[in-house]
Amino acid sequence: MNKSRRKFIKDIAITSVAIGIAPSVIKASQSEEKEMFFKISLAQWSLHRKLFDKGMSNLEFPEYTKTRFDIHALEYVSVFFESTEMEYLKELKMRTDDLNLRNVLIMVDAEGNLGDADEAKRIQSVENHYKWIEAAKFLGCHSIRVNARGRGTAEEVAVAAVDGLGRLTEYGAKENINVIVENHGGYSSNGEWLSGVIKKVNHPNCGTLPDFGNFRISREEEYDRYKGVEELMPFAKGVSAKSRDFDENGNEIHTDYFKMLKIVKEAGYTGYIGVEYEGGKLSEDEGIIATKQLLEKVGKEIS
Repeated sequence: MNKSRRKFIKDIAITSVAIGIAPSVIKASQSEEKEMFFKISLAQWSLHRKLFDKGMSNLEFPEYTKTRFDIHALEYVSVFFESTEMEYLKELKMRTDDLNLRNVLIMVDAEGNLGDADEAKRIQSVENHYKWIEAAKFLGCHSIRVNARGRGTAEEVAVAAVDGLGRLTEYGAKENINVIVENHGGYSSNGEWLSGVIKKVNHPNCGTLPDFGNFRISREEEYDRYKGVEELMPFAKGVSAKSRDFDENGNEIHTDYFKMLKIVKEAGYTGYIGVEYEGGKLSEDEGIIATKQLLEKVGKEIS
């Protein structure tokens, strides 16, 4: 009986393959879901209200991210660090290591303008970022995100930003840390301007962090977000999936995620895409979950 049964099962398997039944029908362990072409991280800014209100500390962010959202990669914001001293960084790294989480990058703000026309102020801004490069290296991040800001004409700020970014990138490269620029208001929200600056820096450790939604140049002018992301993707070392409001089907009403993720995919990008919810209609937790679900839905469909 046992020998006959084994022969019967073997014959069924051979016949199934012969007539074209999918292997997944035979192998119950094989997942039916497609793997996405990217991985998901959480941008800490998504929880900025909770963090500013002291409902959570930077040290608590890793565990909350894993247990609440089942996200295993972290994008920090510098203003939420209580310190950059080694004792503090060791505590943060210990927590992420214990939870088996990946530290991806640190978004750095309030350290001066890398595109400042005043050379002394620009150099001071560059040096202000050194501690964040060192923190990123210790935590195992691949990049720090910076801003390319300054006053003057587009051409004047571009010249200053190339210098400031170039100086900082040289420092970061020594520590194997990338310096990446986000479209974050002003000239940087013009995809053509920012991609031009990165081209002139001309360093493999200097790139971009395209954000789906930050294309407001001024109150009167907004750059086309799809054109902007397409222009920035050739230099991308990270991507931010900005979200604010959703319709009844779970789609973001300001950004067509299908169109945007196709642009990202066609650029050959396979790294992390950070959930960055910035809306007010849903709670921060609800917005993060909605954004993650949308990324997963679209990502699996187009992968």
